[in-house]
Amino acid sequence: MINNIQITYNAAKKIKDFISTKKNKNLKLRIYIIGGGCSGFQYQFIFDENINQDDIIIKKLDISIIIDPISLQYLHGGKIDYIENLEGSKFIVYNPNAKNTCGCGLSFDI
Repeated sequence: MINNIQITYNAAKKIKDFISTKKNKNLKLRIYIIGGGCSGFQYQFIFDENINQDDIIIKKLDISIIIDPISLQYLHGGKIDYIENLEGSKFIVYNPNAKNTCGCGLSFDI
């Protein structure tokens, strides 16, 4: 299940850039899901150096992403990207498990 999450070049580059500006090589992007948002669940992204015992670490394109086991089941088969457009810049998840998503792409329903 771990290998079924893709990370785009843009997302990996942004993660590397952020970590290099913070000068903390222990930082990793943590992706997790919480209840809420206009569609039921929300994606959350933080940079974290703490790894919990049950966390899963995905290493691709020379970066590491941390995902807890509960969030991982909702992200199975997804793709993590980073976009910059007129609305701003953000990490975004393309999730094949989502039945509905909101317009901003940060919340979904299954």
